[in-house]
Amino acid sequence: MVCPSWLSFILYNPIRKAFQDRNKVIAESGVTSTSIVLEVGAGNGFLTETLAEHAKKVYAVELQEGMVKKLQRRVHRFGDRVEIIRSDIATYRMQEQFTDVCIMYYSFHEVSDKAEAALNISTAVKLNGLLSIYEPTIEVTKTGMKETVNLFRSVGFLEDINWNNLFTRFIRLRKHKRI
Repeated sequence: MVCPSWLSFILYNPIRKAFQDRNKVIAESGVTSTSIVLEVGAGNGFLTETLAEHAKKVYAVELQEGMVKKLQRRVHRFGDRVEIIRSDIATYRMQEQFTDVCIMYYSFHEVSDKAEAALNISTAVKLNGLLSIYEPTIEVTKTGMKETVNLFRSVGFLEDINWNNLFTRFIRLRKHKRI
Protein backbone atom coordinates (compact mmCIF):
# COMPACT_ATOMS: atom_id res chain seq x y z
CA MET A 1 0.00 0.00 0.00
CA VAL A 2 1.27 3.46 -0.92
CA CYS A 3 1.74 5.86 2.00
CA PRO A 4 -0.91 8.57 1.59
CA SER A 5 0.33 12.15 1.46
CA TRP A 6 -1.63 13.12 4.59
CA LEU A 7 0.61 10.69 6.52
CA SER A 8 3.82 12.13 5.08
CA PHE A 9 4.87 13.52 8.47
CA ILE A 10 5.99 9.98 9.36
CA LEU A 11 8.37 10.05 6.38
CA TYR A 12 10.01 13.33 7.29
CA ASN A 13 10.44 13.98 10.98
CA PRO A 14 13.26 14.60 13.49
CA ILE A 15 13.25 11.01 14.78
CA ARG A 16 13.67 9.52 11.30
CA LYS A 17 16.37 12.08 10.53
CA ALA A 18 18.21 11.02 13.70
CA PHE A 19 18.06 7.29 12.97
CA GLN A 20 18.51 7.22 9.20
CA ASP A 21 21.81 8.60 7.99
CA ARG A 22 20.97 10.10 4.60
CA ASN A 23 24.63 10.91 3.89
CA LYS A 24 25.47 7.22 4.36
CA VAL A 25 22.71 6.30 1.89
CA ILE A 26 24.18 8.73 -0.65
CA ALA A 27 27.71 7.37 -0.17
CA GLU A 28 26.88 3.66 -0.34
CA SER A 29 24.68 4.28 -3.37
CA GLY A 30 27.70 5.66 -5.23
CA VAL A 31 26.41 9.22 -5.66
CA THR A 32 29.11 11.78 -6.45
CA SER A 33 29.10 15.47 -7.34
CA THR A 34 28.96 14.52 -11.04
CA SER A 35 26.12 11.98 -10.72
CA ILE A 36 22.81 12.22 -12.50
CA VAL A 37 20.41 10.49 -10.09
CA LEU A 38 16.98 8.98 -10.63
CA GLU A 39 15.05 8.75 -7.37
CA VAL A 40 11.96 6.54 -7.61
CA GLY A 41 9.28 7.19 -5.01
CA ALA A 42 10.61 10.54 -3.82
CA GLY A 43 7.65 11.07 -1.50
CA ASN A 44 7.88 14.36 0.35
CA GLY A 45 11.63 14.73 -0.20
CA PHE A 46 13.25 13.07 2.83
CA LEU A 47 16.11 11.79 0.67
CA THR A 48 15.69 14.15 -2.30
CA GLU A 49 17.04 17.22 -0.56
CA THR A 50 20.21 15.38 0.52
CA LEU A 51 20.61 13.98 -2.99
CA ALA A 52 20.34 17.51 -4.39
CA GLU A 53 23.11 18.66 -2.04
CA HIS A 54 25.47 15.96 -3.34
CA ALA A 55 24.57 15.17 -6.97
CA LYS A 56 24.79 17.17 -10.16
CA LYS A 57 21.10 16.57 -11.01
CA VAL A 58 18.20 14.66 -9.45
CA TYR A 59 15.15 13.37 -11.31
CA ALA A 60 12.58 12.66 -8.62
CA VAL A 61 9.70 10.40 -9.65
CA GLU A 62 6.61 10.58 -7.47
CA LEU A 63 3.13 9.26 -8.15
CA GLN A 64 0.95 11.16 -5.67
CA GLU A 65 -0.04 14.76 -6.27
CA GLY A 66 -0.11 15.51 -2.52
CA MET A 67 3.46 14.28 -2.10
CA VAL A 68 4.56 16.20 -5.20
CA LYS A 69 3.31 19.46 -3.67
CA LYS A 70 5.27 18.81 -0.47
CA LEU A 71 8.31 17.74 -2.49
CA GLN A 72 8.17 20.95 -4.56
CA ARG A 73 8.23 23.07 -1.40
CA ARG A 74 11.11 21.08 0.08
CA VAL A 75 13.40 21.20 -2.98
CA HIS A 76 12.48 24.61 -4.37
CA ARG A 77 15.78 26.08 -3.14
CA PHE A 78 17.76 23.75 -5.44
CA GLY A 79 16.26 25.26 -8.61
CA ASP A 80 16.81 23.22 -11.76
CA ARG A 81 19.10 20.71 -9.98
CA VAL A 82 15.91 18.80 -9.08
CA GLU A 83 13.34 17.87 -11.70
CA ILE A 84 10.12 16.35 -10.40
CA ILE A 85 8.35 13.82 -12.58
CA ARG A 86 4.77 13.19 -11.43
CA SER A 87 4.19 9.67 -12.71
CA ASP A 88 4.13 5.98 -11.99
CA ILE A 89 7.55 4.49 -12.71
CA ALA A 90 5.82 1.44 -14.19
CA THR A 91 4.16 3.49 -16.94
CA TYR A 92 6.56 6.40 -17.45
CA ARG A 93 8.82 5.88 -20.46
CA MET A 94 12.33 6.85 -19.46
CA GLN A 95 15.01 8.34 -21.65
CA GLU A 96 17.61 5.70 -22.50
CA GLN A 97 20.78 5.49 -20.42
CA PHE A 98 20.64 8.97 -18.92
CA THR A 99 21.25 8.25 -15.23
CA ASP A 100 24.35 7.15 -13.35
CA VAL A 101 22.52 6.08 -10.19
CA CYS A 102 18.95 5.05 -9.42
CA ILE A 103 17.83 5.01 -5.79
CA MET A 104 14.64 3.54 -4.41
CA TYR A 105 14.47 4.36 -0.73
CA TYR A 106 11.69 2.42 1.00
CA SER A 107 9.57 2.58 -2.14
CA PHE A 108 9.86 -0.39 -4.52
CA HIS A 109 7.55 -2.57 -2.44
CA GLU A 110 4.81 -0.01 -3.18
CA VAL A 111 5.18 -0.16 -6.98
CA SER A 112 2.12 -1.67 -8.66
CA ASP A 113 3.75 -3.30 -11.71
CA LYS A 114 7.24 -4.27 -10.61
CA ALA A 115 8.22 -5.97 -13.89
CA GLU A 116 7.43 -2.88 -16.00
CA ALA A 117 9.07 -0.62 -13.44
CA ALA A 118 12.25 -2.72 -13.50
CA LEU A 119 12.32 -2.56 -17.29
CA ASN A 120 11.87 1.24 -17.26
CA ILE A 121 14.59 1.64 -14.66
CA SER A 122 16.94 -0.59 -16.64
CA THR A 123 16.29 1.57 -19.70
CA ALA A 124 17.23 4.71 -17.76
CA VAL A 125 20.42 3.48 -16.06
CA LYS A 126 23.68 3.72 -17.99
CA LEU A 127 25.86 0.67 -18.56
CA ASN A 128 27.91 0.17 -15.35
CA GLY A 129 25.46 2.47 -13.55
CA LEU A 130 24.24 1.68 -10.04
CA LEU A 131 20.85 0.80 -8.60
CA SER A 132 20.33 1.02 -4.83
CA ILE A 133 17.24 -0.47 -3.24
CA TYR A 134 16.41 0.08 0.43
CA GLU A 135 13.34 -1.66 1.82
CA PRO A 136 11.79 -1.85 5.29
CA THR A 137 12.22 -5.27 6.92
CA ILE A 138 8.75 -5.02 8.42
CA GLU A 139 7.18 -4.97 4.94
CA VAL A 140 9.70 -6.81 2.76
CA THR A 141 10.79 -10.32 3.71
CA LYS A 142 14.13 -11.86 2.74
CA THR A 143 12.24 -13.83 0.10
CA GLY A 144 10.59 -10.66 -1.18
CA MET A 145 13.96 -8.94 -1.47
CA LYS A 146 15.38 -11.95 -3.30
CA GLU A 147 12.47 -11.75 -5.77
CA THR A 148 13.27 -8.07 -6.34
CA VAL A 149 16.93 -8.88 -6.98
CA ASN A 150 15.99 -11.63 -9.42
CA LEU A 151 13.68 -9.25 -11.26
CA PHE A 152 16.48 -6.74 -11.72
CA ARG A 153 18.91 -9.49 -12.74
CA SER A 154 16.49 -10.37 -15.54
CA VAL A 155 16.80 -6.81 -16.91
CA GLY A 156 20.59 -6.56 -16.88
CA PHE A 157 21.78 -5.94 -13.31
CA LEU A 158 24.21 -7.90 -11.13
CA GLU A 159 24.47 -7.78 -7.35
CA ASP A 160 27.25 -5.55 -6.09
CA ILE A 161 26.78 -5.33 -2.30
CA ASN A 162 24.01 -6.01 0.21
CA TRP A 163 23.27 -5.93 3.90
CA ASN A 164 20.36 -6.27 6.32
CA ASN A 165 19.77 -4.82 9.75
CA LEU A 166 16.84 -4.64 12.12
CA PHE A 167 14.96 -2.04 10.05
CA THR A 168 16.33 -2.15 6.51
CA ARG A 169 17.24 -4.49 3.68
CA PHE A 170 19.71 -3.03 1.19
CA ILE A 171 21.02 -4.16 -2.16
CA ARG A 172 23.18 -2.30 -4.63
CA LEU A 173 23.28 -3.63 -8.16
CA ARG A 174 25.34 -2.64 -11.17
CA LYS A 175 24.02 -2.64 -14.72
CA HIS A 176 26.15 -5.04 -16.72
CA LYS A 177 24.22 -5.35 -19.99
CA ARG A 178 21.62 -3.56 -22.05
CA ILE A 179 18.24 -5.13 -22.50
